[in-house]
Amino acid sequence: MAQAERVTPVERLTAAAYLAAWRTVRLLPTPVADRLFRRIADTMWGRHGRGVVQLERNLARVIGTRPDSPRVRELSRDALRSYLRYWCETFRLPAYSPHDVSAAVVPSGEEHLRAARDVGIGVVLALPHCGNWDLAGAWLAGHDTPFTTVAERLRPASLHQAFVDYRTGLGMEVLPLDGTNGAAVFTVLAARLRDGKVVALVADRDLTESGLEVEFFGDTARMPGGAAALSVATGAALVPLTLWYEGPRMRLAFHVPIEQPTWGTRSERIATMTQRLADTFADSIAAHPADWHMLQRIWPGDARLRHVASAGRGPRSTGP
Repeated sequence: MAQAERVTPVERLTAAAYLAAWRTVRLLPTPVADRLFRRIADTMWGRHGRGVVQLERNLARVIGTRPDSPRVRELSRDALRSYLRYWCETFRLPAYSPHDVSAAVVPSGEEHLRAARDVGIGVVLALPHCGNWDLAGAWLAGHDTPFTTVAERLRPASLHQAFVDYRTGLGMEVLPLDGTNGAAVFTVLAARLRDGKVVALVADRDLTESGLEVEFFGDTARMPGGAAALSVATGAALVPLTLWYEGPRMRLAFHVPIEQPTWGTRSERIATMTQRLADTFADSIAAHPADWHMLQRIWPGDARLRHVASAGRGPRSTGP
């Protein structure tokens, strides 16, 4: 008999809050929902908790200044508002019609995706934690581009299943990923690519702390090498996809595929392609820093946060 999952009170409350938000936020008039989530963002920003402090460290690297500068503090408020806009849209997306999704997105560079699909090879779409990656997925699925992705296994299981059901409902195939099944997930993704299908991976945060070293905004960071590894293993095109908010809509930019090097070992080719991917992400993030929702540590040189200077800690913000 399988051992029952041990769920902490905090995990139980967190799951209940997410499930309640999916039921209720979609029922609110859009202006009311927007004001509510902006107020939540401003409250988080004012409390200056651990996630916000880390966000400011990250943004300081992007704009090349100190984390405690007034410029960074102001930018972090905009970034929190962008991040909570993501969550507001996430809780409302199940009620979006195909027309609503199309009206919310302005794409460019679609020819790069079509060219790879037309010749029958698979496509790995790699994107950063910017804008709303779920809205991007809904747009893809609604434009004849069904795809497979992965999702970090969350606790409790009811919350993980809610996110799987949500993303499946948007038209994605979702594979759960944890610390034990990475090889099996890679095998399934590679099979999809060899069948000429599309795989989409959020690829700017290493969940395992064993990712590849890349130069990112002038310092060494770690990023997952899975997107490049899949491309090298299967011959699939590796297409960077960047996204950002622009007024009431979201821009979606498909980039020229990253070419596979013709030299070096397999590991060297994967490392080179991952660095080129990081460079593409950096260009887009530098142009739209407030829409990079990175509230976690990605530069190993950053000391882990043990406390914050402000009195309040606020909610910890870790989006799936």
